[in-house]
Amino acid sequence: MRDNDHGPDGIPGETPEPDTAYQAFMLDASQQQALVTRLNRIEGQVRGIRRMIEEPRLCVEILQQLAAAEAALNRISLAVLKFHVEKCVPEGIEQGEAERTKSLAELVDIFDRFAK
Repeated sequence: MRDNDHGPDGIPGETPEPDTAYQAFMLDASQQQALVTRLNRIEGQVRGIRRMIEEPRLCVEILQQLAAAEAALNRISLAVLKFHVEKCVPEGIEQGEAERTKSLAELVDIFDRFAK
């Protein structure tokens, strides 16, 4: 196990090996690292927001930082969604009617979640 292996709840531990059928649907190592770097930056932003609330700081300042953190998370979501639409959905569509239906239903569900 590597030092950065985490289970499904983000807790260090055994990370199950992915099914080979789904490996094509996963981000590559460079994409993962870029997103993790961005998430680490956001994590630092959120810790800073917590400190601002504890100090306390002006509501406007806190809201500005919350909006910045939310925008950064949205950019990560968009990057993952773009990868999914460009790589995963076409792969699913090519695998036949059942997988096509599943892939498109997942895509609609994802758009529905982002629309809220």
